[in-house]
Amino acid sequence: MAETFAPPVTDLLAEARERIDRLLGEWADRLRAELGGREGEALDYALRTPGKRVRAALVFAAYRAAGGHSSAIAGVAAAVETVHTYSLVHDDLPCMDDDDLRRGRPTTHRRFDVPTATRVGFLLVPVAARVLAAAASDLQLPPATLGRMAGELFQAGGIEGMVGGQWQDLEAERRQLTLPELVEVHRGKTGALIRASCALGAMAAEAGPPAVAALTAYGEDVGLAFQIADDVLDATATSEALGKTAGRDAALAKSTYVSLLGVDAARSEAERLARRAVGHLTAGGVASGALGALAGYIVTRSS
Repeated sequence: MAETFAPPVTDLLAEARERIDRLLGEWADRLRAELGGREGEALDYALRTPGKRVRAALVFAAYRAAGGHSSAIAGVAAAVETVHTYSLVHDDLPCMDDDDLRRGRPTTHRRFDVPTATRVGFLLVPVAARVLAAAASDLQLPPATLGRMAGELFQAGGIEGMVGGQWQDLEAERRQLTLPELVEVHRGKTGALIRASCALGAMAAEAGPPAVAALTAYGEDVGLAFQIADDVLDATATSEALGKTAGRDAALAKSTYVSLLGVDAARSEAERLARRAVGHLTAGGVASGALGALAGYIVTRSS
């Protein structure tokens, strides 16, 4: 049976999908006209790949929890989703996870070819910078705030975050990791961008240091909980339900929370982290609201 969630989560995820899909579609049109050719077509394909838009929803929720009200926050969320798309394009390549299916349709390298997908992934990084700069202008943020936000986003997407985590993940194939080693991989590969989503929402609202710290700590724990839930889903769900190939972790002999702890203990750890994430908000004086509901969704979702 599919899970059900409180209206704030359902509505927020629907809003994120509608607004981000529309905004990234506009950027795809612009970039396809600028680039032309196969690269333009492939960039358009990647940017239009559908998704749950959980990271975008976290940007929206963090921004509002920190006191922000502008609809222009969608541009910040779109920049985060652009970095996420770049990571997926490269993650699916034969030299990494070698996946044929992503979000229910052929991966970019299967739809086009490996060299094109590789270039598209690289192109999406400066695209994210353009999207973020445009959003900061629309939000009328000072240059110093944009600089801090860009640093947060691209640090999360680089060697200290996603890239470093993916590197460690590849090095760990067919090798048994300890739990602390696995936590380090997960916090980089998946957690860093989720943490950044929450921090960027707070920064865009020009929140004070206590709120930024509370929302960043929330994102840190929710990011790890998200990846643990992914480990569980990879071991228990079907490819049809996931929209991507199930069972890849086992096929590659990767260490996961499921392989180290078992399904039930992994679920319990994800739930514990979700509760702790909400506790950071309470301790920091930030209303949990939609963020609390999102934490629950992240660890109980079915895809």
